[in-house]
Amino acid sequence: MESETPRVSFITILDFSEDARWLFLTESVSDLLGFEPRELLGRPALELVHPDEFSQVKQMHYDTIREDKAAALAYFRLKHKDPFKGYILCAVSRTVVHSVLVGSVSFATPGGKALQNTSTAQEVEVVTPSAKNFELRRWGDPSPMASSPSILDLTPPAACPSTDMDTSSDASSSRSRGKKPTIISFNPLPARSLRSALILDRFSIHCTVLYCSNDLLLSTTKVLGRSFFDFVTSRTEHNVRSWIDVIKSWGVNDRGQPSDGGFGFGKFVLLLAGRDSRGENEQDTPLSRRRDARNNCRMPSSPRYASHSSPGTSSRSRPPSSLSSSTSDQEISVDAIFSGHSDGILLVLRPTSNA
Repeated sequence: MESETPRVSFITILDFSEDARWLFLTESVSDLLGFEPRELLGRPALELVHPDEFSQVKQMHYDTIREDKAAALAYFRLKHKDPFKGYILCAVSRTVVHSVLVGSVSFATPGGKALQNTSTAQEVEVVTPSAKNFELRRWGDPSPMASSPSILDLTPPAACPSTDMDTSSDASSSRSRGKKPTIISFNPLPARSLRSALILDRFSIHCTVLYCSNDLLLSTTKVLGRSFFDFVTSRTEHNVRSWIDVIKSWGVNDRGQPSDGGFGFGKFVLLLAGRDSRGENEQDTPLSRRRDARNNCRMPSSPRYASHSSPGTSSRSRPPSSLSSSTSDQEISVDAIFSGHSDGILLVLRPTSNA
């Protein structure tokens, strides 16, 4: 059965609720887990977790948000829609992006790809007991990207997790003894770091922006449908292009198909107003895709998330070239986490710390 499982990776966005509800899924979820994106949108992601691992994964969901983690990787089982396929061992990445969790889910298989993923992640946690061969122990190397600058502890006392059996103090004592309390419920946590996430078209040399999680760094209406390089200063564009080329080459599975390939970390200058990086009349010609249905990495339509409408609408037409003029107050240095997946390139940005 393992040999028949597609070696694909889909991008996902979850909310901060205790159920970790799906807000966004790309189309490769249907290849890996058998569900169409519209079938999962708005439903709890935790309902797909194996019952034996549910409590630990729910605790991990809470800790990821509370600790404002980035580029964290975990291995646990998720249920396939086809009951005869049971549960699939998956590699699940997650990064806190302001008020949501952004990440990916891919088929977990030992070998070079697993080494690449675990070696570039900032944290690796193995939940499924039979997957201990994916564990990684670092030799004390510092994390490639420190926690977000000037992030205050915004967690109110009421947001501490609670259980039916343990009080908050009991839970703290249990954690200090090395035991993880079983999370039953917790109050919603507040927005965390100043970060934005973009999904780029990996099948285009221009890396068209297909999705933008918020307006904290770039205006959503301004960037969607445009080349990502329109928002990279010309003096840093060469480096960024070379990084993305590397990420694309990493994100290929053992069958030569687009998939996941670990994390890349970089720093460049973001151009907030945008520019014309490829000529106003030049069309974005997509390269060959893994399948026709992935010509657009789209958000499943839902009135609940209407603000994140799918790309390709008239409101995303390219703005006039008059925006190409830039001043120093329209530029910002950003730290970036790049990762390649079957349906696109996931890019997480945050302002560079002045410290």
